[in-house]
Amino acid sequence: MTKNMLNKITTLLLTLLLASTVLAQTNTKFLGNIYTGKPDALFLNYWNQLTPENAGKWGTVEISRDIMTWNSLDYAYKFAKDNNLPFKQHTLIWGQQEPRWISTLSAEEQKQEVLEWYSLMAERYPDMEFIDVVNEAQHAPPSFKDAIGGDGETGWDWIIWSFETARAYFPNSKLLINDYNILCCSNDLETYKTQIRLLHERGLIDGIGVQAHGLENVFPSTIQSHLDSLAEFGLPIYVSELELRESDDVLQLQLYQDVFPVLWHHPAVQGVTLWGYKAGEIWRPTAELINWWDEERLALQWLQAYLQYDRLINP
Repeated sequence: MTKNMLNKITTLLLTLLLASTVLAQTNTKFLGNIYTGKPDALFLNYWNQLTPENAGKWGTVEISRDIMTWNSLDYAYKFAKDNNLPFKQHTLIWGQQEPRWISTLSAEEQKQEVLEWYSLMAERYPDMEFIDVVNEAQHAPPSFKDAIGGDGETGWDWIIWSFETARAYFPNSKLLINDYNILCCSNDLETYKTQIRLLHERGLIDGIGVQAHGLENVFPSTIQSHLDSLAEFGLPIYVSELELRESDDVLQLQLYQDVFPVLWHHPAVQGVTLWGYKAGEIWRPTAELINWWDEERLALQWLQAYLQYDRLINP
């Protein structure tokens, strides 16, 4: 079946099927999105997995040392649990949004603060299905990395420590690593595979996160080959932080038609999480799927039809 024929079929299905059907109910994989404020019923019309965008970052929760602000993360977690949505904590360790005060402490104090952060999270949110343990390790390592192992013998001992500690504090959560430029750039991919291999050999990692920012100019064949390379570990892959930025509705539709099927249908991919969907609530303007007039853009209409079609042929 040609791509044009598939597009015509899915457009026809869109007119025949109920628009209120949750998108991600079309497959055993989840299709999630981010919490940016207070999710409402509209969120539940489309998505069946939730990730807090900023509410779960250490730099957001503990702006001032020992003063914890949990309100937004509490709400996101409760919303997910009340609506049976898998919850992914984003993130435990990330240098770009760590508390500013931690870089002023001694190494021993830094390590103790990290342990306290893990402990408080584990006590408050005991049923997190997924955790991005370390985010963007090769691009934004934490200022305190030497306090938790540094480079060490492996070159990435601090990542190993982060996962070993997470395994102890969160024994029932699936532990993920997460980074960007993995689906586009070979050098980043190879570094990432080194990190994953070290964790996998030690039984510390349960899945691989791949951010999907900036795929507008990446060939689908490149995305496919990089997913294939990661799939060799035998671990599930979770596509995170997907948005496709384009102000023209037709061109954005074409981007989704080119990119989304490659991600969704890869046999190793177990879930896809978009990084926002409503105008005014998404970090990259023109990437929204619902415009300023609360109208679905063509890409969202197509996505609904595409997943309904997928459900019919892959029940």
